[in-house]
Amino acid sequence: MNLSRMLLEREAEGRPVRVALIGAGKFGSMYLTQARLTRGVHIAAVIDLAPVRARATLARCGWPQEQAKARDLDAAVATGATWVSDNAEAVLADPRIDVVIEATGDPAVGIRHALAVIGAGKHVIMVNVEADVLAGPLLAARAEAAGVVYSLAWGDQPALICEQVDWARTCGFKVVCAGKGTRYLPGYHSLTPETVWEVLGQYLNITDRASINPKMFNSFLDGTKSGIEMTAVCNATGLVSQPDGLAFPPASRFELADVCKPGEEGGTLALSGTTEVVSSLTRDGKDILHHLAMGTFVVIEGETDYARQCFREYHMLEDASGRFAALYRPTHMIGMELGVSVASAALRGEPTGAPRGFVSDVVATAKRALKAGEMLDGEGGATVWGKQQPATTSLREGYLPLGLAAHVALRRDVAEGAVLTWEDVVIDPEAEAVRIRREMEARFAPS
Repeated sequence: MNLSRMLLEREAEGRPVRVALIGAGKFGSMYLTQARLTRGVHIAAVIDLAPVRARATLARCGWPQEQAKARDLDAAVATGATWVSDNAEAVLADPRIDVVIEATGDPAVGIRHALAVIGAGKHVIMVNVEADVLAGPLLAARAEAAGVVYSLAWGDQPALICEQVDWARTCGFKVVCAGKGTRYLPGYHSLTPETVWEVLGQYLNITDRASINPKMFNSFLDGTKSGIEMTAVCNATGLVSQPDGLAFPPASRFELADVCKPGEEGGTLALSGTTEVVSSLTRDGKDILHHLAMGTFVVIEGETDYARQCFREYHMLEDASGRFAALYRPTHMIGMELGVSVASAALRGEPTGAPRGFVSDVVATAKRALKAGEMLDGEGGATVWGKQQPATTSLREGYLPLGLAAHVALRRDVAEGAVLTWEDVVIDPEAEAVRIRREMEARFAPS
């Protein structure tokens, strides 16, 4: 890789890659702590609904106080300092910004920002995977037509998995499965922001509950985030969802090739060429030794006897038959690795993963029996969780995308465990996110 050298060249030329970050939450803060130290990159603006909080985040990330005191974007560009503001429009329209990072986590807001960034001729790094799975294929197509890059975020698991899939295919391997690890038990699907604390307390030493966003953490435990991230992988790589979504089989990193292979070969998968998420817990709740809770993986097939011989000779993580083997990455560093996406977009014009089609979806599934008139509360909430489904199934059944299952009322009762449909809720067809989603469906509907 030559990205660091290319950044040094930009620095020497006096034209660093100028970046605007929208959303100074956990992901954004992890990027900021490294971006300040990355030569050839200038964080010209940090946009957040709470600028005071954003400045406190910068200080926590090691930024000198004077670095975040630019009075406006002009001053930031002139001095190399950073403008902290809640005025996203001013930044998105400014031609001096090269790359915009969308890290709000709100799907409707993310779509609006992405459209504005693309319309202004800038590259967009979509940390907001929620927006990507709702309408990413259309956003990526619009970016390509505009001559700019729409990219998944390196350091987040979807982009890392896409890289592993690309590695395998570039080397001529058939990809059997790709995915990640997580902490999962079947009962977690019913967790709410109020009940998630008991689970969090089992493995996190939380001394200050105010420092934790329970809704965000709940989305990681109730299965939603896994469905979102594997859908992003499918839409970027062409891998397909299993017919009934993720099964979360327990597995250590050394059992991946035995577990994540098709059922007819002794594994747990419904088919080859799919995604899966493995659990770090046995079904009776015991921790698995050498688990992969923070990592990613790809399982490949050796299609010749000689390839399988090489698997053995070079100590690949084979299954019992020697036909399948796994390669894994033990962890991911979230925003601390995001600079790879920024540099790749600005210097190479290449995304670190981007949706190419609509092959998988994430649909809203009732956590409990829901009553007509109730208001849905979206990802990580108390009413629904997000289940991965094939896009063909989602469209045929009229399933409600998870990204539209917030702040909408139910028209009728829905049974616990049922997948919600568009007809179950009161939807404003003129809302921007709804219009963009419908356009994406029409343009990219699987044949």
